[in-house]
Amino acid sequence: MTPLTRPLSKRSRVPAALVATVFAMLLAACGTTDDSASDASTNGDANTESTAEGTEQGSDGEGATGSVAATDEGCTDEVTTSNEAVTLTDDFDRTVELDAPAERVVALEWQQIEDLLTLCIEPVAVADVEGYGTWVTSVDLPEGVEDVGTRGEPNIDVLVAADPDLIIVEVSGPDDPVVGTLEATGIPFLVTVGADTADPVQHMKDTFTLIAEAVGRTERAEAVIAEFDASLADAKAELEDADIAGESFLYMDGWIQDNNVSLRPFGQGSLVGEIGEELGLANVWTGEVDEAYGLGQTDIEGLADLDAQWIFHTGYDGPDPEAEDVITALTDNPIWNAHPAVAEGRVRSFPAGIWTFGGPRSSQQVIAAYLDALSG
Repeated sequence: MTPLTRPLSKRSRVPAALVATVFAMLLAACGTTDDSASDASTNGDANTESTAEGTEQGSDGEGATGSVAATDEGCTDEVTTSNEAVTLTDDFDRTVELDAPAERVVALEWQQIEDLLTLCIEPVAVADVEGYGTWVTSVDLPEGVEDVGTRGEPNIDVLVAADPDLIIVEVSGPDDPVVGTLEATGIPFLVTVGADTADPVQHMKDTFTLIAEAVGRTERAEAVIAEFDASLADAKAELEDADIAGESFLYMDGWIQDNNVSLRPFGQGSLVGEIGEELGLANVWTGEVDEAYGLGQTDIEGLADLDAQWIFHTGYDGPDPEAEDVITALTDNPIWNAHPAVAEGRVRSFPAGIWTFGGPRSSQQVIAAYLDALSG
């Protein structure tokens, strides 16, 4: 495992796909595939809608609504669900066809779990229930959801026994063994790519929308994305009013190995870094980053020359006893203490439990954390 992808605890605070080879080429000939397809879409005239409790025929195309499981806070309201057949293109240009929007869904990555819950869909099974409950606090996973094991190596017998009509998986590349394993089940599966350094915020939205299309909840997705955009705009305006816009920052997490502290800056192309820049701040880490997630690697000496007015870091006060508090480990380091941001008290911890590779709800937590840190 490379330093860029080393897990920060035994329960690993990185996406499963990040611990393998970074995605390098498109997946072809996997499942039901049409190489000519290029855009995700849904079929039908959208005048047949279903609810969580049944199906109704819509006469005017507006769709029926019904009560749903209270997963995300917005799920206390009725949510419109399409009942039309679905044809969509996943992130590896595979065409996935469903006779109707998926209702029984298995998700094998935390972002996908979060997205389903935000869409008011309770998955029938997920990977790493304990890890999700520890590191993702944006949307709670209801008790009793089946655990299919680890994100990288799910228990296929348990997965199949959950009787899903769709599996959503994030893989590192075309040679990921889970692809062949899922093909052998005969169950439709949707492949997502965890990140895109070219535009990580848009990719986060696109992944959410893709999952929404698969479960017939595009109207809900549009509302959630609008809420995210409003949160971002409001926070940016607040920072501008406070004359903080344009100030420089570094966001990082890290780990301790052999009594040495390794630091992982979230650089250009990282989701957290990009959100900071969209708020009007300037990310100072311009060093080398991995191509998938925009994450760098350095040590305390590498921070010495970084002109960051603010240093933000992942919180270490959460429920995982294995989390390593690298900031505490740095308190006696003279290079750390000499950095202006440290010496002048401009180091801020984000709350523990914000998934820095998440969907719209986790990203709204990131926005709030920036705002709280800069106004505190």
